[in-house]
Amino acid sequence: QTQLVESGGGLVQAGGSLRLSCKASGRTYWNNGMAWFRQPPGKEREFVASTSWNGGSSSYADSVKGRFTVSKRNSENSLYLQMNDLKPEDTGVYYCAAARGAIGGRSTSNYPNWGQGTQVTVSS
Repeated sequence: QTQLVESGGGLVQAGGSLRLSCKASGRTYWNNGMAWFRQPPGKEREFVASTSWNGGSSSYADSVKGRFTVSKRNSENSLYLQMNDLKPEDTGVYYCAAARGAIGGRSTSNYPNWGQGTQVTVSS
């Protein structure tokens, strides 16, 4: 059974940092782009960051650019999101997703495989 499992969420004060991890099991995603999305309370799921199959190309939402860094380690079958200078508006459930192809882009429709999510709460 293919699974994506996120970890690393939690409660942090504004200005703090967290590192999210996403571990794949059941298959590898070496040739697939991957991404992080989040769903703030009462809002739609939104794009946060994506990376290409080999981590060579990344894209970020404007709201997190310069604060978040996405990385993919094929040797570990894992995806990471380093989040620095966190703000209360970063609060939400963070999801890891694997794309159909080498580059997934920003649309949820390009990602058929999803994790269950991990909660990130940033207090002011």
